[in-house]
Parts: sequence; structure tokens; C-alpha cells
Amino acid sequence: MAEEAQESDRTFTIDRLGRQELCVLGREWLLHGHLQDRIGMPLLLEHVDRETMQQVAIDEWMAASPVYALRVQRALGFGGTGVDVIFKNMQLDIGAPHQFLDFRYRLHDAAKGEFFLASCGALLDVEPMGEDFVRGMCHTIEDPTFDATAGAVNPHAKVRPVHRPPRVPADRWPHCRWTVFVDDDGPPARPHPNLPLVQASLAANVTLPAPPPAEDAEPGGRPDYGGPFDPGFQFEDLSHTALRVALGEVAIQSHLLFRSFLIAVEQRLGPDVARSFTPRMLAGLGALTSGRLRRALRVGGGVEGVVRLLRVHPMLAPVGYTDIACERLAPDRLRVALRECPLTAEPDGRTWLAPLEDERHGPAAFGALVRGGEPRARVRHTAVRAGERVAFEIAVEPGAEPAPEPPEVGLTRLSTGAAFRFRARRPLRG
Repeated sequence: MAEEAQESDRTFTIDRLGRQELCVLGREWLLHGHLQDRIGMPLLLEHVDRETMQQVAIDEWMAASPVYALRVQRALGFGGTGVDVIFKNMQLDIGAPHQFLDFRYRLHDAAKGEFFLASCGALLDVEPMGEDFVRGMCHTIEDPTFDATAGAVNPHAKVRPVHRPPRVPADRWPHCRWTVFVDDDGPPARPHPNLPLVQASLAANVTLPAPPPAEDAEPGGRPDYGGPFDPGFQFEDLSHTALRVALGEVAIQSHLLFRSFLIAVEQRLGPDVARSFTPRMLAGLGALTSGRLRRALRVGGGVEGVVRLLRVHPMLAPVGYTDIACERLAPDRLRVALRECPLTAEPDGRTWLAPLEDERHGPAAFGALVRGGEPRARVRHTAVRAGERVAFEIAVEPGAEPAPEPPEVGLTRLSTGAAFRFRARRPLRG
């Protein structure tokens, strides 16, 4: 039995999930990327005022979204300069996680379209904070960042509100409505000054390996997102291979957005403060996402459950940018190593996993991520081997008391996204 478990540890990868499980994972990973700011911004407010926090959010999204938008186009086989391409990018953007931000689209022609939000989880998060926070998100932040997202496709594209919050009356539906158009006579969008700093990263330029053929992969689904824009696009429309490609790009979006956030924080508060955020965000969001993934994919407990959780966690993905090795040492003990990879070669250390090597913060931050899915786990550093940057030993004792959540998880739980439940809106496409 132990030998069978060790073989399972070595061979289980995301490629072994079925199409429906990959669809579940896609929605969870989009939401994970969106929730980065739900912990990053409260930490920032410990040092700056609300107006400065808003400017950091603007810098963060404007410098990252144009980079990953073009990556997604190349990966999923679409491109061009029309509004249809802008909408396709939005459908695959961590800034617009499916259902939590319930975008509905209408394309009029290549130069004009509109969208509205039937429900906006981000709005529901900030409305209790008061009108200043609502205006800060729905006006101050969205005006430049929407244009930056559209400008990645066409520098003459504009996104303008038809109506938006604060909601009057308070239950106004839809939550907001926007028009998107190409204005060839207007001034083009200007790239954000931080854009080259994000573009220069290995995350921006890494070529992810093509997903290997999956044994007994379910047939059906689109091989890419070429062809006409589909207003009702869901992950269920993609093939097994296309889903794995899309997931890789969603994970890269998270790495790029986090990098952009750290750059914006450093520019205002210095590198020491920015570095102090990283283990706290890794612990808080990592643990929350682990718990969500455990429930969504029905991951079991114990060491084998930890292995499966680590294989599907977006902070440790995608393969080709990160490289995580798992080895069963005993029925209740596991060795996990971060091997040399493009992430560890980033010259500036602006990565999710940079804290892992730190003797003080590494076991605590990584331990929080692990315990989000297996609360009985105990994590400590262990000696590295050739080709590794850092290694941990994880023990799961059946009778151990669950460890308490770190306070950073509580920050993330302030968002309604922490407990949001998805549902499949389409059957798998044949």
C-alpha cells in the first residue's frame, strides 16, 4: 500500500484531471488571482491613505494586464484589434473571475460593443465601506485600468460608463453598464511607465511547455478560442488540452499581477516594506485558496491529500515557470522541494515563492498554505539537494490538533469571494 501511495505522489498531476475538474479549477484560479488585492490592499492601508492605495491598484493593473492579455491571445489562438478580441481577453482575465464578477457581453461589430455586470462581487465587498471606497473602485481605479486592458488590443479603444455605482436606488440592477468602442480619431492609450518592468520579467517571457497527451482524456471542446466571439463563453467550451493551456496562462497572470503590485509598493514605500508583504500575502491567500480547492475538488486529507493540493495550487503553477517536487518519505511524512526554475531565476525576487527560503518566514508562510487544506500538517525546512532552492518536510499526524489560521487569512475572508460558490452554467461542449 505504501508503494502504491508513493507512485500516486509521483504521477498525480493536473493533466490527470478530467475536463469538468479542470473547469472547476479554472474558475477557482481566476478567483484566486482576483483576490490578491483583497489582502494586498489592507496591508497597504497599514502604511498609506486610501488615495495612495487606489493609485497603487491603478499602477498594478495597468502595468500587468497588457502583458498577460497578449500572452493569452497567443496561447489560445486569437488576435486582432477589434472589440471582439477585447471581450475574449476579459473572459479569460483574473480581473473578471467568472460568476463572482458576472460579466454579460453584447458585440455590435468590430468597432463597438457593450457589457454589464449582472452582479459584481467586488462592488458587494466595498459597498459596506462607504461611498468613498465605491467611487474609488468604480471611478478612480476602473477608468484608467479598463482603458489599459482595452488598449492592449487596440490603443484607440475606449471603455466608457453608461451607468455605474454608487447605486441609486441602492438595489439598482445591473450593477453597472459600459460601452466599448474604437475611436480612431482620438488620442491613443499611453503605456504605463511600469509596463517595461513587468515585460522584462521571466514570467512575462517564459514559454510554457505544451501539455503532454493525457491518457483517456475526455473528447470534445474547442482546441482554442479562435473564430467568432462567444458572449456566453465558459471553460466547458474548451478541450482537455485547451483547458490545460488556459490554466497555465491564468496562473502566469497571478504571478505577473503580484510582481506589478510589488513594484508599485516599492516605488512608494521601499523594497523592505514590499518584501514584508510577500510572506503575509502568501500565507493568507495561499491558505484561503487551499481550503477552496480542497472543497471544490473534494481533495482528501493526509499526506496524499497534501500532494494533490500542491499539484493544483496556482501559486505553485504553472509547470515550466515553477518546478515543485513531492516525495513520500513515510505514510505520514512528505518531502516537498522547489527546484531551480524560471521563477527562482527572477533576478529581483519579486515572486510569490521568494519567502520560502527565509528561515524565519518560509516554514510559516508555506505551512499556512499547506494547512489551508490539511490543518494537521506540520512544516519545517529540510536540507536541499542538487538542483533545489529550498525543501520542506511535511508531517501529518492523524491525532494532531488543527493549527490555528494565521491572521492574514482573516483579511482575505473579509471578501465575499472567500465563501463564493460556483456552479456550472453549461454542460461540457462536445
